[in-house]
Amino acid sequence: MTSTDDTSVPSYRDLFRLDGKGFVVVGAGQGIGRQASHALAQAGAKLFLIDNRQELAKEIADEVKGTPWVADARDRGDVERAIKEARKTLGRIHGLVDIVGMAKWGEILDVTDDDFDWTFGMVLRHAFLFSQAAGKAMEEDGGGVMTFVASVSGITSAPKHAPYGAAKAGLMSWMRTLAVELGPKGIRANAVAPGFVWTPRISQLISEEGKKASEQNVPLRRVALPSDIAGAILFLSSDLAAYVNGVTLVVDGGVEAKFGYQTP
Repeated sequence: MTSTDDTSVPSYRDLFRLDGKGFVVVGAGQGIGRQASHALAQAGAKLFLIDNRQELAKEIADEVKGTPWVADARDRGDVERAIKEARKTLGRIHGLVDIVGMAKWGEILDVTDDDFDWTFGMVLRHAFLFSQAAGKAMEEDGGGVMTFVASVSGITSAPKHAPYGAAKAGLMSWMRTLAVELGPKGIRANAVAPGFVWTPRISQLISEEGKKASEQNVPLRRVALPSDIAGAILFLSSDLAAYVNGVTLVVDGGVEAKFGYQTP
């Protein structure tokens, strides 16, 4: 969508397609990553699927007919090898979808150095490494798109979320700078900021009662499913979002829009 003729009507259905385009998905093995991989595959993308667990990488690769790869997303050597192999396998990297992100919860006065460093490594360092390696490849090949998964924890505040929220806020700032610096090179960068997402990992940490209680705080009266986030990732990764750059798309069911005061 580069025409300046405002009377022409593009094929919007085709703009949603990713046929033949090569995408690297980091953290592809489960939860949001697994659903995003399916969404991209259904849109026609060729996929290079990275996870830190071989069995998960192979499982999702079998499901979507992609290429599995195992890497530590915090290790520069691993990341650069992964991007080099992805470029060789896909022919060209049109898109990067970075979904890695885990946290250790704790009161802010109890956070240890190890907790802080681990969380920033899991949430922010991998984005630095992958965006740098993929960005260089995209620049050489004429452009691309990067989509990151942030969190509303980086926009608002929540108890016991201090390192995680700070790292996610840093991720969104990193993304915006990517958008500004790489935009002239034909590379877009955006993020999706989910609220509470009912992933397999979260379901092991929070009871069904806790889930129901959380749903009462959501205007849509349900928590998100990984597929809700995958849909937003697909949109931002497609040419329907060709002029969307440097944006964080909040996908939280309306929680951020809700004022805490309740009328008596």
